[in-house]
Amino acid sequence: MNVFKDFEAKIHDALNQLVQAGDLPSGLDFSRITVEPPRDPSHGDVSTNAAMILAKPAGKPPRAIAEALVARLKDTASVTEASVAGPGFVNLRIDTGLWLSRLADILNLGAAFGSSNLGQGRPVNVEYVSANPTGPMHVGHTRGAVVGDALARLLIKAGFNVTQEYYINDAGAQVDVLARSAHLRYREAFGETIEIPAGLYPGDYLVPVGQALKDQYGDRFLNAEEAEWLPLFREFAVAQMMIRIKEDLAQMGVKHDVFSSERALVDAGAVDLALKTLEEQGLIYTGVLEPPKGKKPDDWEPRPQTLFAASRFGDDVDRPLKKSDGSYTYFANDIAYHFDKFRRGGGDLIDVLGADHGGYVKRMQAAVTAITGGKGALDVKICQLVNLMDDGQPVKMSKRAGRFVTLRDIVDEVGAGVVRFIMLTRRNDQTLDFDVAKVTEQSKENPVFYVQYAHARCHSVLRHAAETGADLSPASLAAANLSRLSSDEEVAIVKQMLSFPRMVEAAAEAHEPHRIAFYLYELASSFHGLWNKGKDDASMRFLIEADADLTRARLALVTSVAQVIACGLDILGVEPVKEMR
Repeated sequence: MNVFKDFEAKIHDALNQLVQAGDLPSGLDFSRITVEPPRDPSHGDVSTNAAMILAKPAGKPPRAIAEALVARLKDTASVTEASVAGPGFVNLRIDTGLWLSRLADILNLGAAFGSSNLGQGRPVNVEYVSANPTGPMHVGHTRGAVVGDALARLLIKAGFNVTQEYYINDAGAQVDVLARSAHLRYREAFGETIEIPAGLYPGDYLVPVGQALKDQYGDRFLNAEEAEWLPLFREFAVAQMMIRIKEDLAQMGVKHDVFSSERALVDAGAVDLALKTLEEQGLIYTGVLEPPKGKKPDDWEPRPQTLFAASRFGDDVDRPLKKSDGSYTYFANDIAYHFDKFRRGGGDLIDVLGADHGGYVKRMQAAVTAITGGKGALDVKICQLVNLMDDGQPVKMSKRAGRFVTLRDIVDEVGAGVVRFIMLTRRNDQTLDFDVAKVTEQSKENPVFYVQYAHARCHSVLRHAAETGADLSPASLAAANLSRLSSDEEVAIVKQMLSFPRMVEAAAEAHEPHRIAFYLYELASSFHGLWNKGKDDASMRFLIEADADLTRARLALVTSVAQVIACGLDILGVEPVKEMR
């Protein structure tokens, strides 16, 4: 199914032949060798860096290895040309007949095209969104939700065993603020006029929570001391907020497998266990930290603190685990949570976090490495800010939310599919502009429209073909005389589609789902170019009445384009459309 994997195996075979012949030493590591399309298509179809990767361990010049490798590969089946370029790249040109014959893979595999066993069932925990349960999800959370869900889908496509997790931050002071804010709305539900002081949550989303508290408890807590109602109101309000958050996520097609509570984790003694584990390794000590950069000495109060030796594992400084009052820091709780995730499933951990967590990455990676004895690895994907605009003007207010634009606002305005695709049109670590007017335009500049339009155009062709009685079953199209696809544009788009499995694996290894969005835009652009060529040249049209054989081959091509676009959109969590309205 993966043409590049096939040639990777051929290249490894050729390298092993060089080892057996004594031209290369034994025991070489081939794992860093890449096999991919060259950046410049004029250089060929397949390129490998094998010679440059092996030069140092083999003790040979890279071009010498490359020339020996070319000598082995030039007579390989389907290789029409093998050459050395630059410092030692080996480029292969592949027989066009091979590419065209593999078009049948797309037709026969259907929705499974691009699926891979790269992950071999290895467990991966993807934690994302994890917003404080103190209000509705706003547009800033949307990007993390989309990136996390698309990354999980991508890893599943690549053969990993993925757990999607949401961490409920319900142990900090912010949930006490939520409880006090809910109590005001509870009093309001009895007809009392309230004023919401600074520091509490003023949003009207708490009005129904106050009414629900009234329905649940009656007037029992109207005049009660805070200590009586705070724990109950906190638990009730968090539960109500999580119902709302789950509904918001469902609107986006996002569904987590696990919801973990920070409070439950702390109450279960997980922090004590984690710190004991680190202490047994000699990684916790009492010490005094240097003053933070930018602080004047007289602003700094040195005091002995309980510290984790994070600097031993790549962090800039060691990190406090306890506050001055003896309670645990947020970092201590986070260590316990990541240890809990690792103990539950093992494997790799991925956190998708907001822009304000940039300083968190090194310390948490150090903690995961330390507490798992190097068996666990943490990758943190930071999602930069989303600038929400409408026709170029910043959007700052929402009529419904009062203070911020909610996820529901934006999904109601443009649709979940549009939101999801646009959120993946830039790398997660780059700021993204989301213009409500622009993302609904029907133009090439709107990437989601451009990709969906290509899919819809494919189905327009197929509908017309069906009206003529054409057999559009995958088996029939796979049996077409695909060698009739002879134009440069047709062959190029076939090669482009057959690179999709490699793209899935590369994106999964890099944890970068945006690569799929980029790929789909490029494929759509190629298809639109082919469509437009048919408008100017009747011989390039998909349906040629006088040539059933050519028509059948082109219908195989069109069906394949639609299928690959659908496979890519499925990874992004976007439903493909068959007609543009």
